[in-house]
This record gives sequence, structure tokens and C-alpha cells, in this order.
Amino acid sequence: MGRTATIKRRTKETEIEISVQLDGTGKSEISTGVGFFDHMLTHLAKHSRWDLTVKAKGDLHVDAHHTVEDVGICLGTAIKDALGDKAGLQRFAGTSVPMDETLANVALDISGRPSLVYNVQYTTDKIGDFDIQLVHEFFQAVVNTAGITMHVNVPYGTNSHHIAEAIFKATAQALGTATKIIDTSGQIPSTKGTL
Repeated sequence: MGRTATIKRRTKETEIEISVQLDGTGKSEISTGVGFFDHMLTHLAKHSRWDLTVKAKGDLHVDAHHTVEDVGICLGTAIKDALGDKAGLQRFAGTSVPMDETLANVALDISGRPSLVYNVQYTTDKIGDFDIQLVHEFFQAVVNTAGITMHVNVPYGTNSHHIAEAIFKATAQALGTATKIIDTSGQIPSTKGTL
């Protein structure tokens, strides 16, 4: 029903199940075992207005890397599956989101061509016990599997939590807009006739 997808992935490092409904209301049920990441995924659902369920178990005794990256792989795959042939899609979107002293700018194209430009400087290596490099790893995994071109630019900001949260909120807003259906005639939004 609607533009939905469920992805299950099991490896020796992680066990993940993700469901997404692109025409949702922003509801979420998130459980990855990584508190800060759960917080960010909740923002992703809320501000994209997607309904998102994420259940992940990973080798957190090693670190959170495999869990975060594999959730990104599964989410990107779910987005791609839920989009189907992309007929009538908005396709492009960009937004700026401030959070206190920080500004995050995100522009994206659901192009079928994976590419991530990530111009972000953090002021700490961690947020609590969350390795800040994993934000980049997550979005790289999402764009690679979803086939999205995404540019993330943070021109200023001093608080690492604010920087990461502004990025997630801006990405959510842009994804929510870009995945909207704006043309019901069935046309693919590309001069090539395919995405």
C-alpha cells in the first residue's frame, strides 16, 4: 500500500530490519542500540514526514561503525525500492536548517547516480560515545544504495551535536520534498526518460 518498502539484512556483524512509508506523517520506531543515532533517525522521520521503523542489532562491543553503516545501506535500499520507477517525482530539493549557532545546507537529486559531497568540520571527535565520523559513513551508505546525489555544506557551527542534528534535519526536509509526487501523468522527471 502506497510507496513502502521493507528491507531485512543479516550479516555476521549486524541484523537489521527497516520499513519506510514515503507518504507518511513522520511516525517512527527506532531501536539500534546507539542512542545518539536513534535520536538522529527520529529527526529524519519527523522532518521528512516519512513513517520509519528501524530495528538493528549489531556488534556494539566492537563499536557502532557496522551498525550505523549497515542501517544506512538498508535505508538507502528501502528508499530506492519505495520510489519504484520514480514517475512524477519532484526529484530535486535543497534546504537550509539552522540550529542555534549552526547552519546546515543540503541539496540533493534523486538521480540514480550516487555521489556525496560532504563539507563539514566538527569541533570534537565524539558526541558522548558516538564517533562523529559515522555521520559521514551513514550518509555515504544511504546515497550509494539509494542512487542519490547529495551535497552537505555546513559553513559555520561550533557545537558538534548541533552540527550533526542540523544536517539530519536538513537532509530530512530535502528528502521529504524530493520524494514527493508532483506530476500524476506518469512522466519520469528526466530528459533521458529514466532515472
